[in-house]
Amino acid sequence: MNRAAIKRAMKKLAGADKDVAKALEIVGLPEPRIRPAGFKTLLSTIVGQQISTEAARTIQGRIDAILPDPSPAALLRLPDLDLRGAGMSGRKVEYAKGLAGAIVDGTFDVEGLADLPDEEAIDAITELRGFGRWSAEIYLMFSLGRPDIFPSGDLALRVAVGRLKGCEERPTPGQASDLVAHWSPFRTAGSLFLWRYYRGAPT
Repeated sequence: MNRAAIKRAMKKLAGADKDVAKALEIVGLPEPRIRPAGFKTLLSTIVGQQISTEAARTIQGRIDAILPDPSPAALLRLPDLDLRGAGMSGRKVEYAKGLAGAIVDGTFDVEGLADLPDEEAIDAITELRGFGRWSAEIYLMFSLGRPDIFPSGDLALRVAVGRLKGCEERPTPGQASDLVAHWSPFRTAGSLFLWRYYRGAPT
């Protein structure tokens, strides 16, 4: 979603939810998060799992240096030891090679994701080893530009929506989804807003 789309969506959400309207005056509009669709972004998702942003950036830079052609076929030709030397764990190398292999043999159509409904696209991604629902939802939000995604498993989102709605305890994923159900079909913008609110809202 670009800035204009986020602005339009947040105007709708503020009109539908007084808590959003009040919080929007405090923290302002969220910034877009746009990533290219395709293999390289999914590969970077594997690289970044369970490590800091800084560490992921360093490892990704090393991979870019040894993989100037960021294609699935090129990755499959690269020795596992080279990827381990770049900083990937053995498990992540398996996930990366599995992703590349699935694209090459046609069992995973990365370009075809754009034509699938949200849940079917999420299912297609999570069938790959190393990709959970959260990773799939983030890909749909930032790479496919889907407007109505709420990653309820995200801890920061749950903390933020609980704070926004005055909950005494942190909502469960199901409870968080229920709290923002009326934000549909603008839950991607709402999620971006909640991440901003999580960082900038007064406690």
